[in-house]
Amino acid sequence: MAFTHFGPASAAQTFHPGDRITGDHFATRSTIQAVNGAAASAQPLATMVGIDILKAGGNAVDAAIAMNAAIGLMEPVGNGIGGDIFVLVYDPETRQVYGLNGAGRSPMGLDIETVRERLTDQGTIPPVGALPVSVPGTVDGWFTLHERFGQMPMEDILAPAIRYAEEGFPVSQTIAFYWERNMRILQQRYDDGQFEEFDNARATYLNAEGRAPAEGEIFRNPDLARTFRMLATGGRDAFYEGEIARTMDAYMRRIGGWLRYEDFAAHRSEWVDPVTVNYRGYDVWQIPPQGQGMSVLQMLQILEGYDLASMGYMSADALHVMIEAKRLAFEDRARFYADPAYQPAPVEWLLSDEYADERRALISMDRAMEHVGPGDPPQIEHNDTTYLTVADSNGMMVSLIQSNYRGMGAGVVPDGLGFMFQNRGEAFSMDEGHPNVYEPGKRPFHTIIPGMVTYNDEGYLSFGVMGGGMQPQGHVQVLVNMIDFGLNLQQAGDAARWRHEGSTEPTDDLGAPAGLGRVHLESGVPEEVRAELERRGHVIARSDGGFGGYQAVRRDPVTGVLSAASEMRTDGAAMGY
Repeated sequence: MAFTHFGPASAAQTFHPGDRITGDHFATRSTIQAVNGAAASAQPLATMVGIDILKAGGNAVDAAIAMNAAIGLMEPVGNGIGGDIFVLVYDPETRQVYGLNGAGRSPMGLDIETVRERLTDQGTIPPVGALPVSVPGTVDGWFTLHERFGQMPMEDILAPAIRYAEEGFPVSQTIAFYWERNMRILQQRYDDGQFEEFDNARATYLNAEGRAPAEGEIFRNPDLARTFRMLATGGRDAFYEGEIARTMDAYMRRIGGWLRYEDFAAHRSEWVDPVTVNYRGYDVWQIPPQGQGMSVLQMLQILEGYDLASMGYMSADALHVMIEAKRLAFEDRARFYADPAYQPAPVEWLLSDEYADERRALISMDRAMEHVGPGDPPQIEHNDTTYLTVADSNGMMVSLIQSNYRGMGAGVVPDGLGFMFQNRGEAFSMDEGHPNVYEPGKRPFHTIIPGMVTYNDEGYLSFGVMGGGMQPQGHVQVLVNMIDFGLNLQQAGDAARWRHEGSTEPTDDLGAPAGLGRVHLESGVPEEVRAELERRGHVIARSDGGFGGYQAVRRDPVTGVLSAASEMRTDGAAMGY
């Protein structure tokens, strides 16, 4: 009998989902339930790596590092050790949430005048080449986490990723889609003369036929395996002060870049005090600026004054106030969020009840605000990512997000190391009066945000939603779905989403207030709700797929049972044991 390959269905055919026996129709699967440990990530094999580490005696931090190493190999379209990392850890021994800022800094030898000479036609830092590359912070973040909380040797933690890099793994569907698209776009940019070198990236990420690996195709990265082996034996110093640092320095000199050995050697992650607000009895935690996580808390502070449950799930009233809250919070995000070493944000004022009342008073239930600007504080003292989460039987929870930023990164791969540099420096502003203006040795504004919720000082929920400016909007929607509307962990992520775009960005010049922007709605939002939002003045745009990707682990405060979920917008999986 001849073998038949079942490929994509014809575009002319129309298919509809089957019917679930239990649970809401939009939920793609049941929530995973476990007692000893649970994990969720955007790649099933990486999730299994985390479970294996837990079974071998590692704790949640060990498992999270192992998962991140594996997914950097398996999902290079969004992350890898050429990027940065942010982490929240709930420690059951101290009953506290700890925050780690693992962002790298711009080159100390690159001044703003040199940057200005190389801007795009739009006056922004380009997304490719050596100019937007900042120091990769992920590896130092791993070892900083491990030094404080880890149990297993790093050799054992990195062993699964090394094995997969050497022996290969089958590429999953969504990752294959982005892999081909990103490499094609990078090739076009290189052909247009937009950056310096692309041979290394092609050699690392394309197969023998010169194309991106297709779904189900085995991919190997022996260069990355070698890099991981150096980390396993030489620790973080191998990356920032040893052979890897010298290789990165030599590569940057060869292509005319600016990062130097001294930039790598000077890098350190930073333990930070997470910021928090209480939303209807639940303490929600985020990393403080220069990340955008505080906008989640600002939105929740505004929404606390509305009875969303009475408004109804997916109602026009509920969506209207959520969208308006986002627009208000994002103007403050653009105005105040930057590297606190250069200009601290007025955190206490931005999260105060009084300021939330002031901002909430600007919202009308009948009409969308035509123009929105940032608040006026009493005094100021001058797009791709992966998320994973894991919890162990002792109650430790880790919320970890890691990214190369836009697309696959800057397109440049240092000689023989098997990873692409991030392009996070693109997120600097070029407005000299802006808190986020480019400066040498400075951390740019960051989009990646891990989420954490505690209840009565116990670890309750570790979660995240990937996707640039969608992340704070996704965090709020997931939390509202669970807390206000009673959806379970899986339903809260699978539910239809909205995404507003058009707010002022942290890269923009400080100027006029933002207009209405556009609201993208997924197909699950009812037509009558769309029509009512338009009647109130919102500009409704088509669904474009940019609604993020969600993973979560929750611990029942009474029974200690762990639940885990991974939504259908990624290749991910949640597992437990």
